[in-house]
Amino acid sequence: MNSLDIAKCPKDTRVVVAMSGGVDSSVVAGLLARQGYDVVGVTLQLYDHGEAIHRKGACCAGQDIHDARRVAATLSIPHYVLDYEERFKQSVIAPFVNAYQQSETPVPCIACNQSVKFVDLMTMARNLGADVLATGHYVQSRLGANGRRQLFRPVDGERDQTYFLFATKQEQLDYLRFPLGGMGKAKVREMAREMGLEIAEKHDSQDICFVPQGKYADIIRKMHPEAMASGEIVHLDGRVLGNHEGIINYTIGQRKGLRIAAAEPLYVIKLEQKTRRVIVGPREALKTHTVRLRDVNWLGSMPLAELSGGNSAPIEVKIRSTTGPQSAVIQSRDGEVFVTLASGEYGVSPGQACVFYADDSATSEVWGGGFIAEAVPQVFAAA
Repeated sequence: MNSLDIAKCPKDTRVVVAMSGGVDSSVVAGLLARQGYDVVGVTLQLYDHGEAIHRKGACCAGQDIHDARRVAATLSIPHYVLDYEERFKQSVIAPFVNAYQQSETPVPCIACNQSVKFVDLMTMARNLGADVLATGHYVQSRLGANGRRQLFRPVDGERDQTYFLFATKQEQLDYLRFPLGGMGKAKVREMAREMGLEIAEKHDSQDICFVPQGKYADIIRKMHPEAMASGEIVHLDGRVLGNHEGIINYTIGQRKGLRIAAAEPLYVIKLEQKTRRVIVGPREALKTHTVRLRDVNWLGSMPLAELSGGNSAPIEVKIRSTTGPQSAVIQSRDGEVFVTLASGEYGVSPGQACVFYADDSATSEVWGGGFIAEAVPQVFAAA
């Protein structure tokens, strides 16, 4: 076996690398090229209505494409740019906008991995004769006892991207490789310098790729102006405290920018799409202990069926990408999956992900996850 767990010599192993023009994917390409693999770089060109959009992962425009091309030239590897504008709009942008209209908080990076990256890009890699598709994600995968690959948290916990990959199917995971999972960001930048890559000091993107400066309401307003319809801001006790100019301007847990006068700090507790009401209340009303999930993807070694009929199992979960796993209990009831958080969580919103981990270790195995369909608050009295 070579370093990618393929029973071939590196020179006979073709690897397609998803290149964004950033440091991480560039180092992946350089690292594999150095090891003697037959490396092919691929960049996805994504635009929104003719305007260059921001970037993240393998989704690029403008300067990023130029950077990816320069890296490929430096490494002396072939490089292709693929136009996926329409596919990205249909599979990522439109569902993102629709989710916000339904008062959810979507995670578009997960949707992009589910569709454009790990379906379309993977198909393209196979068409190019690639044995595997490699990305710059900070996650780890290893062969299990059954010969299938398992997903694990990376060595660098601050760069952990497993939250965005929980929906990866087993057949996709078997085809993917993540060379950066065993190293930290500082080491990756050092390697970029050693390789003579001009992007070694390039900053990482923090925004949603198609929402520059985080102004997601702008793209929703552009595609669906009716989403800006006004409505009432209502306290949990039924008092009308003011009016708003569109519920898409609010998120669960928001405190600042409510533009209402109150004797106590108030937070957005719930968004009612049908009535166009923004429900506010005290912070304690935001606390959630139990979430009901939809679209669950199970990667764990224990069959999910064993949790049905009232059975439950201890598990660690992440509700947000920026926080560590916390203790919980998972259970399947009447065909639906529920997770109960030991300590609870504030500001949980439908549409977010709940990702499963085997334990609380630094490099724990990822058991999959699901999207939150309903968050059950500890304290909630509907107006």
